[in-house]
Amino acid sequence: MYLLRLDKSMLRCINFFLLVFITAGCGSNAGTPANIVYQPIGIAHDTLITNTAKVIHVLVALCDNKNQGIVPVPVRIGNGQDPAANLYWGCAGGVKGFLKRKSSLWQLVKTIRQPAVNIYERCVFKHRVSNAWLLADAYDGAAIRQCTVDFFTAAAGSKNEVLQVDSNRIAIGGSANIVAYTGHNGLMDFSLQQCPAQQNKALRETIILACMSKRFFNEGIRKAGASPLLWSTGLMSPEAYTLEAAVEGWLLQETPQQIRMRAAKAYDQYQHCGIKATSNLLVTGW
Repeated sequence: MYLLRLDKSMLRCINFFLLVFITAGCGSNAGTPANIVYQPIGIAHDTLITNTAKVIHVLVALCDNKNQGIVPVPVRIGNGQDPAANLYWGCAGGVKGFLKRKSSLWQLVKTIRQPAVNIYERCVFKHRVSNAWLLADAYDGAAIRQCTVDFFTAAAGSKNEVLQVDSNRIAIGGSANIVAYTGHNGLMDFSLQQCPAQQNKALRETIILACMSKRFFNEGIRKAGASPLLWSTGLMSPEAYTLEAAVEGWLLQETPQQIRMRAAKAYDQYQHCGIKATSNLLVTGW
């Protein structure tokens, strides 16, 4: 009975969320500083690389009416092959749209087109106060299975990649401090035959903003040896303000429960579901 009441509450939130984004503007691909030097250095796969800064790597499965088992959204924002207009990327609450245009904490320093197969765009953000970088990858919505596999692989400590951004060397994938997933929960539509096993003893935390992610991602995160910093117990809208709030709490060295409540307050601020519902929706740990 408790879960049923929670799902109805979340459905009301999702209805509100759709109304917001039908009227909200979506971003273009313009506006990235042109003088920032970006250079992929190499892929180390299973070799852990130490960062001198805090690094958050976010994998975003673009919303896709055609290729995902979702309640259809308006055509323009549900095209999984158009990141600029996509609900989870270029729109007002999308990872790129929100962090670029609405966040006072992060600065977009570089946008890279097609950095890898199935990834349309990579955004490099620098924190305005802390020594921290956030790199976000926009996966083709039709490649949600690959996005999910890549997330688990990184959470397990593999898929390590080194990038040069001006004078800064940044290691992502399994070398990131936080590996995050945002988008539709593809595991509600398909299953993975095998999840990657933990590759090393380094502490990696995960944020999974997708419907019922604690239930569906639990086995994979346990096998990866990662620590769940934030995930969900019910239906939700995976907007970037929740991600921003959780990461900011982490950078401020708050406790997991403080981070959870910070994220719940941010979700409630935009979705108006009530703090009781959102604090039950967003949880930390096992």
